Amino acid sequence: MLYYLFTYLDRHFDFPGAGVFQYISFRALGTVITSLLIAAVFGRKIIDTLRNLQIGESIRDLGLEGQMQKRGTPTMGGFIILASLLIPVLLFAKLSNVYIVLLIISAIWTGLIGWLDDYIKVFKKNKEGLHGRFKVVGQIGLGLIVGLTLSFNDYVKIRVYDKPVVSTDLGRQLQHYTDVKSTLTTVPFLKNNEFDYSSLLFGFLPDEYTWIVYTLVCIFIITAVSNGANITDGIDGLAAGTSVIIGLTLGVLAYLSGNARFSEYLNIMYLPNSGELVIFCAAFVGACVGFLWYNSYPAQVFMGDTGSLMLGGVIAVLSLSIRKEMLIPVMCGIFLAENLSVIIQVSYFRYTRRKYGEGRRVFLMSPLHHHFQKKGYHEAKIVTRFWIVGIILAVLTLVTLKLR
Repeated sequence: MLYYLFTYLDRHFDFPGAGVFQYISFRALGTVITSLLIAAVFGRKIIDTLRNLQIGESIRDLGLEGQMQKRGTPTMGGFIILASLLIPVLLFAKLSNVYIVLLIISAIWTGLIGWLDDYIKVFKKNKEGLHGRFKVVGQIGLGLIVGLTLSFNDYVKIRVYDKPVVSTDLGRQLQHYTDVKSTLTTVPFLKNNEFDYSSLLFGFLPDEYTWIVYTLVCIFIITAVSNGANITDGIDGLAAGTSVIIGLTLGVLAYLSGNARFSEYLNIMYLPNSGELVIFCAAFVGACVGFLWYNSYPAQVFMGDTGSLMLGGVIAVLSLSIRKEMLIPVMCGIFLAENLSVIIQVSYFRYTRRKYGEGRRVFLMSPLHHHFQKKGYHEAKIVTRFWIVGIILAVLTLVTLKLR
């Protein structure tokens, strides 16, 4: 809203300083500051409200050190992240940008799924929460929205350059381009780093049916990443801190992909209008850092599924929007490891139970962070070391822009 106000003042009244709102860098800085202030000012009030409503975490005794001391800690703190994320975006972003609208819908959609899960756990006293099939249905619904929007919306295009043409009167090379709708995406580590989802049709269907494959990919990625973030949210500060690192990485990628000069220099896909996603990434990082103020060890509030499912959903949709979804295994390596640890543990336990009559385990406990807790590591040390690994993975993600 502020963007439109100051744009109007600049164009019609030549208002001093109003022109700076045209710069993404300025608005991103304002977004981060606003997001942090909202979390700092209103975070404590939200926590007190949750405590007064007796919205506390119900803890299952898993035999982990210090676990039972957390019983009663307010949960549903994801509302702090949502408020700190959405309000700055509404203030500083171009709300006519389809990418921004899609991310706002994604944040609210996944936040509502998580809220339903938390509501059932807290108020219905059902520790299982929302049944898994209903979560998946909600994630599939969002995947359909994202897949269809990115496939058919006329605002979503990529820039395709022709070969340079020599201008006879100026004696220099001119490069013509066309903005086209495409299902191209970025493949890391390969010199020819573009992949078209139409190739997955294997010639059985015409290319115009590529949207079906692409939408299925969107559903899979949103489901996998949101569940990965949900599983990672098991100890104080782990999910929020990891999301800060991923959000910063996505912000850099969005800025480069949305800037014609940088994308040409790096020889990466240029996505017109996607630079506005930097504003959303800035709000996302600010919201997560602000939440960490209360969620770092010892946590004064838990984000609950309201926050964790939302974080994963937003990260997935951001990655899809800037055509960097194939970087998710690297960029979101912490989420992937947590997910895989559960899959491996459950699969191996069932296999050995069928084969030997007794289930065996690969890890002392899954997800992976609980394995290290069982080994005697303090949870603050586990979180810090996971953050370090996350930073290494973020650097590796950015290195893939040139390492081919």
